[in-house]
Amino acid sequence: MPKKHAKTLSFVEVIQQYPTDQDAIKYFEKLRWNGEPVVCTKCGCSGKITKQKNYRKGYWCGDCRSFFNCFTNTPLEHNRVRGQQKWIYAAHQLMTSRKGVSALELKHTLKVSYPTAWYMLHRLRLMCGNDLEALHGEVEMDATYLGGKRKNMSNRKRKQLAKEQPGRGTVGKQAVLGMKQRKGKVKAMVVSGEDQETISKAVSENIGEGSMIYTDEHRGYAGIKGKGYGHKKVKHSAKEYVNGMAHTNGIESVWSVIKRGFHGTYHHWSKKHCQQYVNEFVFRLSEGNVDRDTQDRMDDLFRAAVGKRITYEGLTS
Repeated sequence: MPKKHAKTLSFVEVIQQYPTDQDAIKYFEKLRWNGEPVVCTKCGCSGKITKQKNYRKGYWCGDCRSFFNCFTNTPLEHNRVRGQQKWIYAAHQLMTSRKGVSALELKHTLKVSYPTAWYMLHRLRLMCGNDLEALHGEVEMDATYLGGKRKNMSNRKRKQLAKEQPGRGTVGKQAVLGMKQRKGKVKAMVVSGEDQETISKAVSENIGEGSMIYTDEHRGYAGIKGKGYGHKKVKHSAKEYVNGMAHTNGIESVWSVIKRGFHGTYHHWSKKHCQQYVNEFVFRLSEGNVDRDTQDRMDDLFRAAVGKRITYEGLTS
């Protein structure tokens, strides 16, 4: 059979496809309701729904006596961005830029202010998180640390970190634990460290029982085998990188992409926003895989928005 090539959309094509607010609203309504709503998204009632001329008000529910639209109960609810089609343009940039897109770059692309670009990107990142589906089968697992290099720090900062935890290259960095199902999805989460308790909890919450887990020889993975999982490891300290089916090359390629984005696109992100950025990369590697059509990848991003509301804690957790 001939190889199927994913259908890509250029930025110009996206602009031509969604040139106005109304085109964007029709797109969002089609994704959420396949046209017009059958029930109110606030109270769940199916009667007395009246369409409004003002798209921001959207629809009026006579039962709960309130307005709702296609953005209700999503991170885009009550957004004040002028031109709702800009959300589609921003999503296209986020889904097609393998190493991410910075707020500064999006500012110039969409002709908006820097705070608006930052506001938009964080709301799109919120749509990328909270995948509850467990990984199964053969799963690779590894941890990494994200942060600046010590050689680039000021002398004062280096001395301060040396006093807090001397001799550790991970000082001042954020630990991230990752899992990759072979020929499947990726998961990654910010963790406090690589101790057995933290790793065991992450495994039980994200990997289905009976799966075979491949790791390196770190002591934090020692208790995996006795909890309903298979476990094989490679000894990186002995320069062993493949042992039969055991290797962690897949999850290490994920770290490679994330770190290229960290150093090359964003240059820095704070620990309090680290999970949001990690979610972005994970979604792009899973749902936003380049083997899929660009439009399908954008559709999946906006479908994942329902039920997620951004809060101050959501941005700073």
